[in-house]
Amino acid sequence: MNFYDFSAKKMNGQEVKMEKYKGKVVLVVNTASKCGLTPQFKELEELYKDYKDKGLEIIGFPCNQFASQDPGDNKEISEFCLINYGVSFTMFEKIDVNGENAHPLYKYLKNEAKGILNKEIKWNFSKFLIDSEGNVVKRYAPITKPSKLRGDIEKLLKN
Repeated sequence: MNFYDFSAKKMNGQEVKMEKYKGKVVLVVNTASKCGLTPQFKELEELYKDYKDKGLEIIGFPCNQFASQDPGDNKEISEFCLINYGVSFTMFEKIDVNGENAHPLYKYLKNEAKGILNKEIKWNFSKFLIDSEGNVVKRYAPITKPSKLRGDIEKLLKN
């Protein structure tokens, strides 16, 4: 199995197969609207604007599992991201990233790139970098600023 074997629903309910991203470098992020790390949306959007024409896709998955920091429905979350941060990268429906109801994509990502202590997602804005062949290359901690990923993204975009 790899990244392309999964699918998820966008905010509008449309099912998207990850194979849509074949040949692209993808950054997968679990997000939240009311988190101390929420301003990372700004840097994520900057990354997306800087590299989307070179083959980068960023996909966000809102999650309310950490201190209930994304309690809104999909419409509210989508509006928040657009109004406050001008988010133009694809946002998917709110999901669970841990536990028995974790989205299958996140179960896969966590098994491919474990965290420091275990495989569970520790907090909002954990990031997974996927290469253009669907392989999980690296996992980044929530506190890692998106701007710090530029070097890794550029390396993958050149391959």
